[in-house]
Amino acid sequence: MKEIKHLYTEDGARLNGEEYNIYPRPQLRRDSFFSLNGKWLLTYGKGEKININVPYPPESILSGVFKNMGKDPTLVYTRTFTLPKGFKKDRVILNFGAVDQICRVYVNGAYVGKNVGGYNHFSFDITSFLAEENTLTVKVSDCLSNKLLPYGKQRYKRGGMWYTPISGIWQSVWLESVPEEYVKSLRIETNENRAKIYFTGISSGELTLSTPKGKQKFQIEHGICSITVDNPRLWSPKDPYLYDFSVKAGQDRVESYLAFRTLEIKTIDTLPRLCLNGEPFFFHGVLDQGYFSDGIYTPANPRQYREDILKMKELGFNTLRKHIKVEPDWFYYECDRLGMIVFQDFVNNGSYSFLRDTAFPTVLPKKFPESLMGRSKQQKDLFTDSMQKTVKQLFNHPCVCYWTIFNEGWGQFDSDKMYELLRELDKTRFIDSTSGWFKKKLSDIESLHIYFKPVKIKESDKPIVLSEFGGYSYRVEGHIANERKNYGYKLYKTREELMEGIRALYLEQIVPNIKKGLCGSILTQLSDVEDETNGLYTYDRRICKVDKAVMLEIAEWLKI
Repeated sequence: MKEIKHLYTEDGARLNGEEYNIYPRPQLRRDSFFSLNGKWLLTYGKGEKININVPYPPESILSGVFKNMGKDPTLVYTRTFTLPKGFKKDRVILNFGAVDQICRVYVNGAYVGKNVGGYNHFSFDITSFLAEENTLTVKVSDCLSNKLLPYGKQRYKRGGMWYTPISGIWQSVWLESVPEEYVKSLRIETNENRAKIYFTGISSGELTLSTPKGKQKFQIEHGICSITVDNPRLWSPKDPYLYDFSVKAGQDRVESYLAFRTLEIKTIDTLPRLCLNGEPFFFHGVLDQGYFSDGIYTPANPRQYREDILKMKELGFNTLRKHIKVEPDWFYYECDRLGMIVFQDFVNNGSYSFLRDTAFPTVLPKKFPESLMGRSKQQKDLFTDSMQKTVKQLFNHPCVCYWTIFNEGWGQFDSDKMYELLRELDKTRFIDSTSGWFKKKLSDIESLHIYFKPVKIKESDKPIVLSEFGGYSYRVEGHIANERKNYGYKLYKTREELMEGIRALYLEQIVPNIKKGLCGSILTQLSDVEDETNGLYTYDRRICKVDKAVMLEIAEWLKI
């Protein structure tokens, strides 16, 4: 960590976890909310103790700790709390956004439960453990290993395209109080004008949908509510219209939203096209790693999700490829609300080999037997479990239009079987089984990564997406995280040279390939990340490296 220069993002001067004292679950909101973010006591190493700002990981400057936790750390988080007067109803639920990677939870010394996985939400009913004054203890182990749990871009020996690892609590912790029967979860399935909502925890109730023509009421029967809306406004980046709704079920009250939109593949002028709301649509996107210079996995303030999205919309982009990371709900809510499509990667586990996974497929035919990739049954089971949790967690967000199962062979196994499993979990979205290379039979997408060669597209029986390209590097002095090392695919010395390169890349290589079936392109990347200086913005988000007028001109060229 010493070689990384600390850079504050725009909100990064605020070292206070209370910036996250907002309701963290926009699609299932209640009046009942008690945040446990802020100061906790952290015990680590050989009994060292320090105050930490939750929800920032201890490796980040914003946590107030700013230390590498080493290999296989054990972290013990402790804080006390007293419930506000009138807060408690029948049950009290303790919610975690995400903890990396394995955690055990105790209330007043009593064991409450365990969670495995660094990217999924989880909750415990702690009613029976509560006293007037309470002590909450969270014991975390982080066995960052390419043989076990999904880990994404984290690596102990960071550098190049691998980044500083994080551990511990990195999303919000909070309490809510609910009646004995309450809405535990909901699943929203929509098409062009109909929605079906499946509830767990309740069997009956009333749903009120807000529409431009007024409120409509629908009954919940046997845990299901069927909705029909005449001539609905369809969600799109140009018109990200959300239909708010509220639910009354006994003593429980929740608020949420839904959107109507369709995704399908159509043959248009002999070419397969990705279509949004029945029309061919070009997914003009950037790679979004979700890393921040001062919070690593966690931005200084939730507003930064909105700011990143708006920055990309100002440059003409309509898509973010969320690369090998699952964000808090707040990120996806902002994409829903602001109209930014998300291509969502599942988080990889399994070993990475530079020769097998990068060098070999870059210069030779991109085929490799999955049987030789050495994935154990345990690895396969852990990845599958994580994928299923991610689908369940993000299913209701209309912004998520596209799943990526495996990226460049990282952790890849049985990709055809994984496609079939994912299609059972979600029958509505596009599936890119093998992003980049090592393709097998089943995938909705012909997915290409091209960095070191000209982009030349051959017509395919599948829609073609250039799911990574570009990676042009330009270093902005005073805004570089690592002064000693640099990582990018083509180096430019001035902003003007960078813009000439990007403009030529789109005009000469992307635009001509649209007529050959290219349906989307994902430029690397939204911002610099540590050694990487190939972002459109610097790592601290303070400097835009590109000319907005030229980027908007490029966006006009790409419309189908």
